[in-house]
Amino acid sequence: MKATLPELPYPYTALEPVIDARTVELHYSKHHQAYVDGYNAALDKLAAARASGDFSSVKHLKRELAFHGSGHALHSIYWRSMTPNPVPLADGRLKSAIEASFGNFETFEREFKTACTIVEASGWGILAVAPDGRLEIYTIEKHQDLVEIGFVPILACDVWEHSYYLSYQNRRADYVEWFFRMIDWTSVATSYEEVAA
Repeated sequence: MKATLPELPYPYTALEPVIDARTVELHYSKHHQAYVDGYNAALDKLAAARASGDFSSVKHLKRELAFHGSGHALHSIYWRSMTPNPVPLADGRLKSAIEASFGNFETFEREFKTACTIVEASGWGILAVAPDGRLEIYTIEKHQDLVEIGFVPILACDVWEHSYYLSYQNRRADYVEWFFRMIDWTSVATSYEEVAA
C-alpha cells in the first residue's frame, strides 16, 4: 500500500517562536516527503523484482522500505505530538500508565528529555507502549532498526538536526525543552487509548 504525506495539523507558522515556520516547512515538505517518496519507490522496485523473479535485490529493498517507512511513520507521530496550544496531561489512563511505568510524571519528563538529548548523532526520542501495556522510552539512532516486536510509539521527538538547527543550532537540549512544552497530550492520550484498548 502506497504511503501519502499526512496533512499537517497546523499552519507552518503555528509553532513559532518554538520552531520557526521555515524549519517546519522544510522539514514537512522536503524531509518527510522524501521518506514518503522513498517508501513508494522501494515498494515499486520490490514489486518489479518479485514479478521478474530476481530476488537478489530483495534484502536491499526491504532495508529501503524499513528506512523510509519508519521515517514516514515517526514523522507522522512527530507532527501529531505537538500543538500550538498545549495543555497539561489530564488525569486518565495515560497519566496512570506514566505513573505506573516511571513512578511519577516528573521522572518520566526527566528521562524523556535526557533520552532525546543524548541520542548519538541523529535520531529520535520516543515513548512507546510495550506488549504488556508498560510504557518505555527509547532512543532511536537508526530508525530503520525500529523493530522491537509489539511495541508501538505514541510520542516522538525528532532530534535530527533538520528539525531544529535553524533556530537552535547545536543547542539540542534547548529544542528538547521547548518541544516538551509543546506536546499535544490529548493526541498522545488518544494514541495510547487506541494501542492499549
